[in-house]
Amino acid sequence: MPLKFYAHPFSSYCQKALVALYENGTPFEWKMLSPEQPENYVEFADLWPLRRFPILVDGKRTITEASTIIEYLGLYHPGPAPMLPDDRKAALEVRAMDRFFDNYISTPQQRIVFDVVRPGGQRDPCGVTECRQMLDTAYAWLDKVMADRQWAAGEDFSLADCGAAPFLFYADWTHPIPDAFTHVHAYRRRLLARPSFARAVDEARPYRSLFPLGAPDRD
Repeated sequence: MPLKFYAHPFSSYCQKALVALYENGTPFEWKMLSPEQPENYVEFADLWPLRRFPILVDGKRTITEASTIIEYLGLYHPGPAPMLPDDRKAALEVRAMDRFFDNYISTPQQRIVFDVVRPGGQRDPCGVTECRQMLDTAYAWLDKVMADRQWAAGEDFSLADCGAAPFLFYADWTHPIPDAFTHVHAYRRRLLARPSFARAVDEARPYRSLFPLGAPDRD
């Protein structure tokens, strides 16, 4: 029975899991979550009432959350490109960087975007300012970290890079990375050139009009 992946190609967290799937050439059935396929929404809501995507279905198992999906794939459907090292100390660094990108790049970026789609009387300009400040601080910290690294946790592409790719992609659209942070820009370019992420970006191109801030004419 093939793996089933409930997702939308423009979602950053769906792209995070997709990168891991594509890195290892893992076969799966894409269950597109779109208005054109309402039956998939019905299945998805029944499988995961919280309705946060992506989810992966493996037989009778439903796996939620992108990081957990990637670790699950490594345990139950391993491929030639492990996303987490066997060494526990090295794995800890990967997980720490994964949490950094989730909490301090993706979360503030999404809060800025979500604020745009709120009704005018429910906007939170103070919260948006705080999120922009958090992104500036995160960019500065990451620039120092990436000064002597090829990938997020060292020389090997990992779980942390799976998240960094879409999160930095959309963060730069939302709150541009300052030119001074050359190591972050170089890392973002390496991620965009990675075939697995390049494929995810190309698959999402038809949906760029959905970006509430207006997608820039680049990337």
